[in-house]
Amino acid sequence: MTDTATRPEHGPSAGDPLEVAFAVNGTAVRAAVDVRESLLDVLRERLALTGAKKGCDHGQCGTCTVLVDGRRVLACLTLAVQARGRAVTTVEGLAAPDGTPHPLQQAFIDHDALQCGYCTPGQIMSALACVAEGHAGDDEEIREYLSGNLCRCGAYPGIVAAVRDYADSARSTEG
Repeated sequence: MTDTATRPEHGPSAGDPLEVAFAVNGTAVRAAVDVRESLLDVLRERLALTGAKKGCDHGQCGTCTVLVDGRRVLACLTLAVQARGRAVTTVEGLAAPDGTPHPLQQAFIDHDALQCGYCTPGQIMSALACVAEGHAGDDEEIREYLSGNLCRCGAYPGIVAAVRDYADSARSTEG
């Protein structure tokens, strides 16, 4: 029989809240989360950041894509506790303080890269990472690196054109 006083501490168990501190769109956030709670649920239900959508909730559609420390992640498959000490960027954090859209958001508008708009935030966040990773050299590469983000409306030609336009613009301002 094991005495509870001598049993090693294993940390919080399912259902026990755990205090997590991280940054969302440049703002420090603290939340008591269940260790099983997804980053997507914390963003949407606790922080009212509803840009990242809950599509499949299985990591297959990409509508929940956000950036964590600049890398794209599927927020439905990422535990909120994994964001501890990290910087999370959602689509709400892209526009300028005066509301001017981010250049990639503007490219989506200019190229009619959306129809219903449900997938658009995830597409934009994935596209930002795609360009930052250097994977926007041509249309084929863009399609490959955005293949995890599904669009039921079939706005892919506009999406690829928007990403290509943004990538070309970003390259021209770098050099």
